[in-house]
Amino acid sequence: MTNEPERILVVGGGYVGMYTALRLQRKLRQRLRKGDVQIVVVDPEPYMTYQPFLPEAAAGSISPRHVVVPLRRTLPDCQVVVGEVKTIDPEARVATVETLATAEEGSGPLEVTWTELVLAPGSVSRTLPVPGLAEHGIGFKNVEEAIGLRNHVLEQLDIASSTRDPDVRDAALTFVFVGGGYAGVEALAELEDMARYACRYYHNLKPEDLRFLLVEASDRILPEVGEDMGRYALRELRARNIDVRLETRLETCEKRVAVLSDGSRHPSRTLVWTAGVKPHPILAATGLPLNDRGRLRCTAQLRVDGTDHVWAAGDAAAVPDLAAERNGNGNGGGRNADGSERKPECAPNAQHAVRQARVLADNVAAVLNGGEVADYRHAYAGSVASLGLHKGVAHVYGRKLKGYPAWFMHRAYHLSRVPTFNRKARVLAEWTLSGLFKREIVSLGSLEHPRAEFELAAGTGRHPEAS
Repeated sequence: MTNEPERILVVGGGYVGMYTALRLQRKLRQRLRKGDVQIVVVDPEPYMTYQPFLPEAAAGSISPRHVVVPLRRTLPDCQVVVGEVKTIDPEARVATVETLATAEEGSGPLEVTWTELVLAPGSVSRTLPVPGLAEHGIGFKNVEEAIGLRNHVLEQLDIASSTRDPDVRDAALTFVFVGGGYAGVEALAELEDMARYACRYYHNLKPEDLRFLLVEASDRILPEVGEDMGRYALRELRARNIDVRLETRLETCEKRVAVLSDGSRHPSRTLVWTAGVKPHPILAATGLPLNDRGRLRCTAQLRVDGTDHVWAAGDAAAVPDLAAERNGNGNGGGRNADGSERKPECAPNAQHAVRQARVLADNVAAVLNGGEVADYRHAYAGSVASLGLHKGVAHVYGRKLKGYPAWFMHRAYHLSRVPTFNRKARVLAEWTLSGLFKREIVSLGSLEHPRAEFELAAGTGRHPEAS
């Protein structure tokens, strides 16, 4: 009779999932080779997306394939399963997983048992019941959406250049972005740079014909970089004739008309939704303890509260911020739904996620090897944000930078953080080449409908532009 190997099930292949598995396969290399430990990573996609590079991928500064990291190549000692976890039973230590094969076979989901469970499903876009949003909104959470948005923006320039209807032209040249956080501001800034550059290749379009509108419900943008740098970013955007509306909400976007809470109406064929994220829905189906924001309540050791064999980090986890508690500040304040005082928690960002993954992997390895677990403690270093080519803001270790130095720091920091030497070299090479040659402005919108031409030839379809 052979003993079953101890199995670590990692749910999610994003920041936390990939970095945790990467460190675990290093820490447990000998046991993995002996076969007494297995690491199984489950994610709907076979790659990890480095999200800070999405704006540059959308603007054409980086190739889409260099924004993603293939899990199988990066995790050769792990079993990567492309599928979706449907249910988790913490008591029986069983998870059910649906894969492409199970859907084809009709055999029902797989049952995967585990010794230690790492929950890192990340987050999903947080949408609101805005009329017309589901029909006309464009997200900006993954590489497919980023490239789709790039193709869409360039297609709007083609429409504006060829139409004789002034209303269609104005709507095609109006771009509305909702959300003034990292994703919204960086996406808008990069795409505005690209679109205005592209106008030089259209005989009847001028950069001043374009209209970019940023809608933010709070009283400032980029709160992560501090109030001073946020104000600088606001001045920088407005100096580029970008219309920034603070303390304003999107009320409706039916019939391609964005109606704002200030009463203004903006006909637009492009509405990009970047108004925050929410925890992955799988968390609510686990029966594990959640806080009032839907995140898993965790201890400082990154264990899910009240469990011994379930771990979590990143967007999915509410982790006590011990460094903030010591300094008397942090992402806390206020009270929970039950009236208890809310303690500082680690912000759900990449900076904490990558460092939490390291501690989480060390703790899981320690449990399997009979060692001691450690607390997660990290003082927030600061934030950097790009405002387009050669422009940025940064607030790092108490120092404030703006303009070119901040933009250079943004690139240097993220180049150091993108996983694998292979990706670092490719991204650096593309940045170097983009400084020597002109920007690419080709739209490959047909990639979204790769069979459309064949279906048209076969007499069963029509051009996607006709829809």
